[in-house]
Amino acid sequence: MLDYFRMFADYNRWANRLVYAAAAELTDAELRENRGAFFGSLLSTLNHVLVADRIWMRRFMDQGDTPASLDAILHDDLAALAAARAAEDERIIAWIGSLSDDRLGAVITYTTLTNPTDITQKLAPTLAHFFNHQTHHRGQAHATLTALERPSLVLDLAHFLRTQGSQWA
Repeated sequence: MLDYFRMFADYNRWANRLVYAAAAELTDAELRENRGAFFGSLLSTLNHVLVADRIWMRRFMDQGDTPASLDAILHDDLAALAAARAAEDERIIAWIGSLSDDRLGAVITYTTLTNPTDITQKLAPTLAHFFNHQTHHRGQAHATLTALERPSLVLDLAHFLRTQGSQWA
């Protein structure tokens, strides 16, 4: 089970690099244009993924910043956001690498942000949600890039496993 989450941490970093490289090809106006994604623009969507990751990592590790809202703009320019994203991806990989099978089976308790309620559940399914959430919003980022008439990105896990992530296949 640990390798499953280590694979997803590595996949997450790889996919984020592709999305951010594509975003770097956009004009500032295109980055900020509301294209109908849940958080509107590509810049807002990418900020949301970082916001959510920091919220979850705070819950998992009991350290780090916790943004006050899910739509917080942590960085208003892509270069700063990309640097923060890369650092967060490395933090995720390091933390996942420190886990044990026993820890995956242990329960965590956290309080939700939008409807403050205490939730207690095992870490493993919570991690599955954590990585699924990233994939969900990267799909919205991909749709935004497509709406801006940019070339399609190949973000499939199977493609990652056949190319950059062959050690996990």
